[in-house]
Order: sequence, then structure tokens, then C-alpha cells
Amino acid sequence: MNIEKRFFDTFSIGPDLIAAAPGRVNIIGEHIDYSQGYVLPFAIQDRTYAAVRKRDDNLVRIASLQRKSVVHTYNLEEIRPPMKRGWENYALGVIWALGIDQYITHGVDILIDGQVPLGAGLSSSAALECSVGLGLNTLFDLDHSLEALARIAQSAENDFVGMPCGIMDQSVSLMAKAGFALLLDCRDLTTSHIPFDLAANGLELLVVDTRAHHALVDGGYAARRADCESVARKLGVDSLRDLSMEQIVTQKEKLTEIELIRARHGITEMARVLDSVTALKESNFEQLGRLINLSHASLKDDYAVSCPELDLVVETAQAAGALGARMVGGGFGGSAIALVRAGLAELTSIAIREAFAKSGLKAPRFFPSLPSQGAQII
Repeated sequence: MNIEKRFFDTFSIGPDLIAAAPGRVNIIGEHIDYSQGYVLPFAIQDRTYAAVRKRDDNLVRIASLQRKSVVHTYNLEEIRPPMKRGWENYALGVIWALGIDQYITHGVDILIDGQVPLGAGLSSSAALECSVGLGLNTLFDLDHSLEALARIAQSAENDFVGMPCGIMDQSVSLMAKAGFALLLDCRDLTTSHIPFDLAANGLELLVVDTRAHHALVDGGYAARRADCESVARKLGVDSLRDLSMEQIVTQKEKLTEIELIRARHGITEMARVLDSVTALKESNFEQLGRLINLSHASLKDDYAVSCPELDLVVETAQAAGALGARMVGGGFGGSAIALVRAGLAELTSIAIREAFAKSGLKAPRFFPSLPSQGAQII
């Protein structure tokens, strides 16, 4: 494998093991994982690889094939938040969250090969965290469960990198199963695998990277999470998961106008997830498409996390006959999905490309979307 050879070229020695973890696409359930809701993602084929080797000193050396293998070197004792921002913080954060001194008792060499497209809203950061986490969990014989690793990876991103993400991305990267979507309860991390075989039903799910800038550490994501947490605090509950729309409406005088519409998205999106599971179990893809359309409208209007490029994909796909289309991920750029009949997939793709060209936008990219296996040691 190329990463094994490049590890040797970078560190003059071979790795002890290689871990791989995928990115994800979320069918439905956006911006509700941090409100302890249900989400319905699946793992994609694109993966991030982490080759790791235990050292006999306290040095941590990290490099990436995507960064010309420039080696970043740290002592274990200096890996503490906050640190100067850099891509390597996602890996350093996992080391820190696993437990320096108590569990990570030696230095390590880590080489990353990130094959999940950056900035596309397909969770490249979680794929990096989970590949490193699984690799170190195995290397140091820590015996953490997948649920525990998901929380460790989330802590790395929340508390070390400074991005207040929910638990969905890390959970699906670790727990996904090929051929299935993962119904995840973000309150307790219980899961159900929901069959998701579109080909057998004459359908495809297009994943369209708008190539619009996607960066969640600039405050927009954090502000929306803060709005939801403020609603829960004002109404005396743990999270939006504990509220109904009736409760929101009857107590709306306690909320700001922004908080009201943010809460409306969260509560209705949670319901859409469970309705989508029912639709999938009944092979009612027309209903699934309607729910996907409603999700985008809510993300665009109530949550205000869409952008012109994402809206253009959705509107063009819907006009071309898609059953449903919506933005995915944190928003402000990134990717969208379109549920289309197999015979219309190429025509829909062409229509989206032409719409972008007409608008003077950079050509979008299209990715395969077969539900794939979660993280593995390879």
C-alpha cells in the first residue's frame, strides 16, 4: 500500500498498523445531533488512512501525504489546548483526549492519507479523528468501545480544536455498516442499521460538492448551537429533544425571534428523521423525497445555513425530476444530495453542471454514494 511505503520514506521505518475511517453523507437530520436528536447518515467509500507506529520516547511526529509529508514534531507534555491552529490539531486532539500520561504513554509517528474531500461537507475531520483514534486504541491496547471512541473523537474536535460539533460524524465513521444507513440516537448513541439499497429500487443518490468554501470554525455553526442551547435553558430542559412544537409556541414569549425559528428547525427535523426511517422501511421513496425537500427548506429558511450554490443544486435537481434534494453537513457551502431515479441521474448531473456554468460558478464535483463500512484496521 502506498501509505506504508510513504511512511517509511517519511520516518525511515515502517508503521506498526494502518487504520482507515470513512467520511459520511447524512440522508436527513441536520444540525440536531448536538440537541440529542436522531440522525440518519451512512458512511461513504472515501476514507482517511492513518499509519501509526509507537516510539520509545515522548515525541509525537505527524505528517500528511496531502501536505508534502512535512513533519510536525511535539513532545507529549506540550500537547494541551489551546494550540496554534493547524490541520494536525485534529490528530493531536485525539491523542490528548485519549489520555496523555495515563494511556498514551509513549510518543508516536502518524502519517495521514486523507481521501475524503476537504471542505465538501463530507466530514473529513471526523474521518481523520476516527482513523487516528482507532489506530491508537489498537496500538496501545486501550480496548475502548466504538461508542467511547466516538465521544473521544468528538472531545478532540470540541475541546481541543474548538469546533462545537455534535456526535453524528464520529459515530457513523466508526459504526457504519456497508449497505445500511445508521439510525443514531445522539442522546445515548444507540444505533439501528436501516437497509438502504437504492439500486434495487431503481434509484441513485447524487452527492454534489458545490466547491463553495466550507469552514465551520468561523462562528456560524457555534452560533446556531448556542441558540438551541439557549432555548433549552430558557424552557428548563436538557435539549430540544425534550420539547414539542406545542411547548415552543405556548412559551414563545420567553424566546427571541431567532431562537424560535432555530428551535422550529430542530424539532421538526427530528420528526422528519423518524418519518424517513418509516418511509425507508416501507420502500416509500416518494415520501422520503418529500421529507428531504422539507429538510432543505427548513435549513435554508429557519436555520439560514444554506448558500446560493447549495440552493442552485437543490432547485436544479428538483426541476430535473429529483424526488428530493437538500444540502448536507454543517452548511455555508459544501455538498448537497439529490435522490433521483437511475435513468435521470446523468441528465440531472448535466443540468446541475450547466446551471453552475450559466451562473459563472466553478464546476461542481460528483461523488459515489454507496453505503460503506465504518472504520477498520487494515
